[in-house]
Amino acid sequence: MTTFSFTKPESFIFKHRQIGILAFPNAQSLDITGPFEVFSFANATLKMLGICEQSIYTLKILADAPGPVKTMSGLQIFADAAYGDPDSDFDTLLIAGGVVTEELSNAKLLDWIKAMEPRVNRLASVCTGAFLLAESGLLDGCKATTHWHYCQQLAKNYPRVRLEPDHIFVRDGHIFTSGGITSGIDLALAMVEEDWGQELALYVARFLVVFLKRPGGQSQFSSYLTCEASHRPDLRELQTWIMAHTEEDLHVEMLAERMAMSPRNFARLFLAETGMTPAKFVEMARIDQARHWLETTDIAVEAIAGKAGFKDPERMRRAFIRQLGVNPQNYRQRFSKAIAG
Repeated sequence: MTTFSFTKPESFIFKHRQIGILAFPNAQSLDITGPFEVFSFANATLKMLGICEQSIYTLKILADAPGPVKTMSGLQIFADAAYGDPDSDFDTLLIAGGVVTEELSNAKLLDWIKAMEPRVNRLASVCTGAFLLAESGLLDGCKATTHWHYCQQLAKNYPRVRLEPDHIFVRDGHIFTSGGITSGIDLALAMVEEDWGQELALYVARFLVVFLKRPGGQSQFSSYLTCEASHRPDLRELQTWIMAHTEEDLHVEMLAERMAMSPRNFARLFLAETGMTPAKFVEMARIDQARHWLETTDIAVEAIAGKAGFKDPERMRRAFIRQLGVNPQNYRQRFSKAIAG
């Protein structure tokens, strides 16, 4: 069994922290329970070592009223208190995600979140909880992320947010946002590390059998091409053609010729319609094709690079690291159905 010893950092001050986690009907249960377990295991470890006799983190589930809250999966979670209680005093406030449609029109909830922002040391969201922070105006001008599937919607609905879609979590000042579902665990571990140092955070991560710092970003888990042109059928047809012909010469001049446009006007139109340059879209299409073969076949990486349209394996490796945060070999090890079978 792995042993653990805590080395108290210089000038370290023991501080009790009250953590509030907001739940609501149709919240994602793991957005709530994931961070809850991280802080709970940190408490248990500190007690086991005799560093703290009492829990250093006090955890409260908050909802519209105390009592059971039915989550998306049907699992009921018991809320300890109402979020509007006047004696609310939290060091850290986490906003869960899930189906947030009704909450986005809940003026009482949004006003409370906005009022709590200057009162807490850390305000955080998990998954689509970022929409509640954005609707409250708290993400205006801030770097933020959310679940990869909802990044385009967040960018469209809240254009003042400085979206960073591939990050597992993002910190801007005292406001944190995290990506899809399990990223709430990554976020909570980062908070434990900030509070107590890497030793404790690493021990908790090992006990939960998760990475302390997960390699790569959200893109490695997503279906990567989500940037369809919305107003130009001819441009959508071109995108479909690109994805079916990734092995061909796809320089901007050739693509512009297919559209009967000058390269400059074509590049400008493509960027305006899709939010990315033609070159980036082509690279993403090739990555997506390579991912399919890495996941479903045992074809050599070198051969896949050629089939996907990369000139050589090194270019594919650099593209994977640039866009996904992992190289092709590591991607195959994590996601290959051929190997798993």
